[in-house]
Amino acid sequence: MTDATAYQGPAEAEFSDYIALLKPRVMSLVVFTAFVGLIVAPGTLHPLVAFCAVLFIAIGGGASGALNMWYDADIDAVMKRTRNRPIPAGRIEGREALAMGLALSGLAVMMLGLATNWFAAGFLAFTIFFYGVVYTIWLKRSTPQNIVIGGAAGAFPPMIGWACVTGGISVESLLMFALVFFWTPPHFWALALFMKEDYHKAGVPMLTVTHGRQVTRRHIFGYTLVLAPFALWLGLTSIGGPVYLAVALVLNALFIWRGWQVMQRSDAESYADHHKAEKAFFKLSLYYLFAHFMALLVQHWVGA
Repeated sequence: MTDATAYQGPAEAEFSDYIALLKPRVMSLVVFTAFVGLIVAPGTLHPLVAFCAVLFIAIGGGASGALNMWYDADIDAVMKRTRNRPIPAGRIEGREALAMGLALSGLAVMMLGLATNWFAAGFLAFTIFFYGVVYTIWLKRSTPQNIVIGGAAGAFPPMIGWACVTGGISVESLLMFALVFFWTPPHFWALALFMKEDYHKAGVPMLTVTHGRQVTRRHIFGYTLVLAPFALWLGLTSIGGPVYLAVALVLNALFIWRGWQVMQRSDAESYADHHKAEKAFFKLSLYYLFAHFMALLVQHWVGA
């Protein structure tokens, strides 16, 4: 065997691998929705305190991601889209990810409590526990409703941001939660429609695996109908207004229409055009949530 082809041993972890453990794409959603919840809440925080609050919520979200990657390393190793993650690829050991997740969790909760209030810190601790234990360890591998119930973890950040300012919960923060909560299933089920084989290989009981694609299509459309009233109701609260309502009306009409298109398709049609409608719905779902929360920000800034 030549030097060029000799086994070099496990790849060394780079700084980017440790960042990848924090699931930066997911964390970006956590940061943005938490930031919006904090900004639109009644009352104010010193800019430095507000920055620290969002930072510690982001660290808590990243800690959840590290704990998830630690426990799900066996699943990630099987699925195409996740097998190059740091742990299954052998660049980081599972125990390192676990230690990192636990350490960052403790740091985030403690510092958020010191920076803002202990209600918000307790809420963050519960969110990390919910994602790391309730969703990752229990729900994900045991029920096709995994993403429905587990979606609550991703819906808590705007409530935490709100709590950092107010020290409590309100109708507005609950409706921001509902917006993310009811958006999550159709978003992930759309992905599962063209990634079913990955979930099947990994033994993850996604709805597409346990009940088939046609049932999943109906569920996606059903959730677009359930989601719309909550999205519009938010526009009628103290943080809503004409700017937000205009955005919500257009986006929800489009979301329902796209969901209807997905529901009407057969598997044969989907395979024939390489899941064109399903991928279009998934892409729209990414813009959907960002646009709603951005509209809340704009509404707050224009004060209309």
